[in-house]
Amino acid sequence: MDIYMNFFNKFDYDVRKTKDARWIDQKCTCDVLWIIADCILEYIDKNQSSEFTVSDIWHSNYARENVIEIFSKPDPKSEAKNEYDKYFGQPIKLFSYSKLLNATKKGNTNYYSINNREILEKIALRPTNALEFLCKYIIKVLEDSELLDIFNNFFEVQTKEAYKNVRDKFIEFTINNTNINGETECGRIFTKVINPLAFKFKKLGTVKGKISKHIITLNDIQYNRLNWRDNLSGKEKNITRTNHESNLEINPLKKVAITNYMIMKAKKAVRKFNNLFYEGKSEVKQINETVNATQAHHIFSQSDYPNIADYIENLIMLTPNQHFSMAHPDNNTQYIDRDFQYICLISKFSKIYENLILNQDKSENQFYNFEDYKFVLNTGLNTEEFSKISLQNFASILDVIDKFYSDCIQNNKYNFLIKDNKVIF
Repeated sequence: MDIYMNFFNKFDYDVRKTKDARWIDQKCTCDVLWIIADCILEYIDKNQSSEFTVSDIWHSNYARENVIEIFSKPDPKSEAKNEYDKYFGQPIKLFSYSKLLNATKKGNTNYYSINNREILEKIALRPTNALEFLCKYIIKVLEDSELLDIFNNFFEVQTKEAYKNVRDKFIEFTINNTNINGETECGRIFTKVINPLAFKFKKLGTVKGKISKHIITLNDIQYNRLNWRDNLSGKEKNITRTNHESNLEINPLKKVAITNYMIMKAKKAVRKFNNLFYEGKSEVKQINETVNATQAHHIFSQSDYPNIADYIENLIMLTPNQHFSMAHPDNNTQYIDRDFQYICLISKFSKIYENLILNQDKSENQFYNFEDYKFVLNTGLNTEEFSKISLQNFASILDVIDKFYSDCIQNNKYNFLIKDNKVIF
């Protein structure tokens, strides 16, 4: 059982008992949960505070900078208080209902503290983690509230009659068991419940109060259109990546802001992981390098491979000397030394192998993702060979890497680093 369900199974989320309609709300999309989780963690760490309010989070500089640029919302210092109360308050309420956060009321203000930091960090790490959390959370609430069967029936039958049945019963249930008494508001919440599941199961969902004409895609369930993985975004196999992305119609300035934010978060995550488990040392073992690794280096360059620039599997922590003298000779960041790139690849391989194999029965401790790792290698090496490799078959991964870098093994100017950094099967 995974980390989410292990946690959810400790609690009863039956809405008939809580009488709380705000277990999910209109702003509770997967991409919003992802960024709000990050904002909470950043606020707690920066302020060394155990408690926070909704206002604390949306007034923080970190939240202001990223929300303004990414979500195109007005500056929180402006008069848009009501909008920001919803934008930050609704996801925080969801985290509270799920028990990831503890809530205490002092006067008229709710104060929150983190109950499960591990899961909150997992949600903040990847947008896909936030989506997985949201879907499993919705299923658990529906199951505890004895509503899951009518949703499952709709996903199986997919008719107008089945759609009307699930929508009507959800609205009736919400009006009977919560303080919401308006069908319109219930319908808006219904959309946030059914469409993430429809996307997960590749089924029809709802659009404007009616059954959708198409299978729900990632764009249908996001607050903003983020360029996530192809296998999650609904890209058909016969549509090229270029054509698919052009259809997303993302504002260019917003796309830059999203990209920069995701890369910043990935670097921050890799640096933190390296500090925690490897004492901040370089991921490339080198006897005469005794200083800490301060540089998060793209193995496959950000400029040449923007699609994998935010993948933690494409980032490696190096010392300044390794980064600016070996990875980028003469501090020329436009050039990546191929010999040292191979060293980085086998070093990163060893870290990913260690994390996923040693923790294969402890999914909560798995920082890296095997499928994402294969995608990084396919993209960086312009191949599809890694797609053919079965789950956790690391020996085959290394064989294919060696094949592509056969010219860099025997005559590698950093040959002295290979022995200490390469896993031997």
